[in-house]
Amino acid sequence: QVRLVESGGGLVQAGGSLRLSCAASGSISSIGAMGWYRQAPGEQRELVATFTSGGSTNYADSVKGRFTISRDNAKNTVYLQMNSLKPEDTAVYYCNMVQRFVYYWGQGTQVTVSS
Repeated sequence: QVRLVESGGGLVQAGGSLRLSCAASGSISSIGAMGWYRQAPGEQRELVATFTSGGSTNYADSVKGRFTISRDNAKNTVYLQMNSLKPEDTAVYYCNMVQRFVYYWGQGTQVTVSS
């Protein structure tokens, strides 16, 4: 009953910026953590950033200082502001949400950073 829809991906040159959005809908009651993962071709999915219900954030070392995760609880939406993008950031980015210890995933949005 819970759906996550990502948007905002696209093609950008190195050094550019993108803002990803993930809107949750359906049976939303008490959202815990929300976060972003990414998976490059031939690679395993990795954690990019998380935002807990208590306001704590966590970032992968590779994106610290460049990416910012934020939440709009009124809209049940989580964002990922990506600045100073690098070619190695190229991946499919997936939104994740935890509600009552159940994990939900979006379908992903492609981010491609050209050199």
